Amino acid sequence: MADVKAVREAVDAVFREEWGRVVATLIRVTGDWDLAEEVAQDAFAMALQRWPADGIPRRPGAWLTTAARNRAIDVLRRRAVGAAKLREVAALTPPDSDPGSAFEPETDHSGVPDDRLRLMFTCCHPALSLEARVALTLRTLAGLTTAEIARAFLASEATMAKRLVRAKQKIAKAGIPYRVPPAHLLPERLPGVLGVLYLLFNEGYSASAGADLIRQNLSAEAIRLARVLDRLMPAEPEAAGLLALMLMHDARRAARLDADGEIVTLEDQDRGEWDAPEVSEGVAVLEAALRRGRPGPYQVQAAIAACHVTAARAADTDWAQIARLYGQLARFLPTPVVELNRAVAVGMADGPEAGLSLVSALEASGQLTGYHLLPATKADMYRRLGRADEAAACYRQALELASTDAERRYLGRRLAETNSG
Repeated sequence: MADVKAVREAVDAVFREEWGRVVATLIRVTGDWDLAEEVAQDAFAMALQRWPADGIPRRPGAWLTTAARNRAIDVLRRRAVGAAKLREVAALTPPDSDPGSAFEPETDHSGVPDDRLRLMFTCCHPALSLEARVALTLRTLAGLTTAEIARAFLASEATMAKRLVRAKQKIAKAGIPYRVPPAHLLPERLPGVLGVLYLLFNEGYSASAGADLIRQNLSAEAIRLARVLDRLMPAEPEAAGLLALMLMHDARRAARLDADGEIVTLEDQDRGEWDAPEVSEGVAVLEAALRRGRPGPYQVQAAIAACHVTAARAADTDWAQIARLYGQLARFLPTPVVELNRAVAVGMADGPEAGLSLVSALEASGQLTGYHLLPATKADMYRRLGRADEAAACYRQALELASTDAERRYLGRRLAETNSG
């Protein structure tokens, strides 16, 4: 017997760790996206029912994959798909094998050694828009909710739900095969895969909603897959650039929250808590990528991160260089979020008035309506200018829009400090 609360915690933990692996394995074998998600969900529900009586298995992920495999066989049998498909599903875990072997990837012509990474390349078919590739893969492999993906794209949940449905329908109608392309075609799908990994890392590094600002398992998985990708495609500097960017951000993770779980801003972080070996590795990976002479958006973002993590003190940060790098990044990624970050850098380099002018123009465009960091940025600039009433109004606006508890508490503290003068 196992404690019900302990079982629920174990199922929650294994969902975070194993969802992508289970679904990827089921998609690889069944070739049916919706079926894979359906039977994976059934397997997790079954765990909640059985583990209190049977105990938590030694290898929960293998147990879940076997349960999902068996459920898939049942569903396919009811659909009368045919003996050949049933044999394929049954082969997922041979009866006399260790259940853990369900996780061993098959050898194929792509050279991609990881089931989840292989499925990312499969999902990122060029017939789909880049946004659809990223969103669909995040939903399928990372287990992110539609709401979480919507926030990552600054879209409504309803809009994102429709996009996900359309993407699946297009795959079905166009007959897009569920297979990894040959190695020479992998580069054309690389942008989508990089986008998936970066959004996966960001959701772990700075969660889009909920009580936890940091979901370390997601960022750790993104870094692990980025390492595999960098080894797989050593001639692609953007793959290395993304890995470098992740490493330098992750190096600051321990200093981003205090002992009470409250946000610590970059300028106030204890740099002695940063992971020095991870910083060094990130910088080395970036330098190797830049030597190839083919800059891209991830390399530029990694260069911005390097400006921060190599500064001995916050006061030593080269904000003028960061502002120039954001200008370069805007040529690769002409997005309002990049422009907002450039405005912050300009405000630090040339003074808050200069930054505020850029932020106000961005606000007038309406492109970041509902994005809490826009009023939060304005509030900080007004605060630095000593314009307390305007700062307080912007902090209140940001507070209404923030989606994580940690961010709301931080903004509440800033608002209280502003109101108290």
